[in-house]
Amino acid sequence: MMYMHYCKRCHRVYMLNGHKQHCPKCRENITELKITYMDYVSMDMDAREQFSDCCADADQLQSLSTTYRMYKYSKWYKELQTQFQPTAIITYPMTDMTPMENAVSMV
Repeated sequence: MMYMHYCKRCHRVYMLNGHKQHCPKCRENITELKITYMDYVSMDMDAREQFSDCCADADQLQSLSTTYRMYKYSKWYKELQTQFQPTAIITYPMTDMTPMENAVSMV
């Protein structure tokens, strides 16, 4: 599916497939918009320019944007998580060693 996004840095509205998070031009974070692909493409050039100008304003962009559920909230992801038992890592200090003896080094 096509979704509408706005890049604050490029000041540009993009039609991108999927719920993208980075601008294809500058790689900065982008904002996903509420407007549908069909509504956007049915606008004439003047309406698109006005819409882009509205997106450039931070307050208006907030009202024009939306947040879609990420994959971790999807049904398939929740079902996958129920198949695996969560593992716990328990750490505790060793009192019989000095602080540097208890340190972990990565080489």
